[in-house]
Amino acid sequence: MPDPRPDDVPSTPGRPPARRELLRLLRNSGAGVRRLSAVRFAGQFGDGMFQAALSGAILFNPERQTDPPAIAAGFAVLLLPYSVIGPYAGALLDRWDRRAVLFVANVLRVVLIGAASVGLATDIAETPLLLLALAVVGVGRFVQAGVSASLPRVLEQRWLVATNSILATVASGFATAGAAVAVAIIGAIGSGNLAGSVAVAASASGSLIGAVCAVRFTPRALGPDEHDPDDRQVSSIRAIATGLRTGARAVWESAHCTIAMLGIGVHRIVFGADTLLMVLVLRRSAHESGSLSGGLVGFGVAIAATAAGMLLAAVLAPLVIPRLGRPRTVLAGLLLALIVQSALVTPVTVTHGADTDLAHRLLLAGAFLLGLAGQTVKLTGDATMQIDIDDARRGQVFALQDTVFNIGFVLALAAAALIVPADGRSIGVVLAGSACYAVGIVAVAIVMARSARPRSPVRSDR
Repeated sequence: MPDPRPDDVPSTPGRPPARRELLRLLRNSGAGVRRLSAVRFAGQFGDGMFQAALSGAILFNPERQTDPPAIAAGFAVLLLPYSVIGPYAGALLDRWDRRAVLFVANVLRVVLIGAASVGLATDIAETPLLLLALAVVGVGRFVQAGVSASLPRVLEQRWLVATNSILATVASGFATAGAAVAVAIIGAIGSGNLAGSVAVAASASGSLIGAVCAVRFTPRALGPDEHDPDDRQVSSIRAIATGLRTGARAVWESAHCTIAMLGIGVHRIVFGADTLLMVLVLRRSAHESGSLSGGLVGFGVAIAATAAGMLLAAVLAPLVIPRLGRPRTVLAGLLLALIVQSALVTPVTVTHGADTDLAHRLLLAGAFLLGLAGQTVKLTGDATMQIDIDDARRGQVFALQDTVFNIGFVLALAAAALIVPADGRSIGVVLAGSACYAVGIVAVAIVMARSARPRSPVRSDR
């Protein structure tokens, strides 16, 4: 029998909140939830545009040819340095006014996106372009962590799971719409640096809207609580120096958070390797009679399939989490991902000729189901960290989550790039992903068993 915990239940025990009641809450809860949601939606739209435009300008641009190691290096430059710096910067979310952080970060993104757009238009070298992209994506992750850390300040705890799912549903739709707009812009202008430049510049619109929405909050409305000025300055310096350790300790102290972080990390490791395979398969599909279109259009189709799975996860999460509990939901997500990785991703690495068409269809189905599994784990992790972590450390924990996201993704992609051929046919990489999911399932089960074991009473011989 399912054993939902009280803090897993968004409304009454055992029952998810009625959709009508939740929509009424969002409508009547004041401008706080709506304004913070607008910051997230605008940011997701801009992120979708920027990432799709960048993919078109670098990965699928005929003027810039890249091999697997070069693709891995691009992702590393894009994500790995932020993963090192992120926890220290994220510590400021627990010390500085989050409203000010969200505003400044969005304004900074506009400036950086403008610089990247000019660089593309002037045929800038790949290294400085990737460094600019690194800064844009890094600041964007910072905004996402700030929004997640701020949500409990404008919404009751019992609504966090359901609201996270609804916001994720809409936000994923905005990201997909942004990517579609970028693809449409590039398609209308033509492949090349100029088209990428225009699409990148247009992505700044999301950050502009986010900055306007963020500045309308009153100071400290999004937390953290006010500290003594002298103490705040000293604590900020200490928090920056120990941000990663503080976030890791907070996660370790909660079995639920440990399970969530394990699930998130394992999925991102496998997803990183699968992303490299996907890019290589899309390149070769242009020369084969597969059902998956080649180039940027095919990449957009794959993104859409993954996003559709994420949308379904956002709908199902409020129904599944109260019944299974958060740890079992993470376990279920990893089990689904293991099955999908083994059954649906493997064929594209071994098929040739006429069988390629079916393998491409299975790969799209796998992208959909991996999106479903991964987003279910992610939503469970978000709710766990918002519920179990105190406000003073929540920003550092979300920054740590971003670190796990990026490091796991990049390291797996880099490792795969060392062995995968240019056509993406590497069954060893896919099977290694399946093994990674299996190890994650065992680790989650061990933590669940230990957390459920009653503590032995302290004995006294006196």
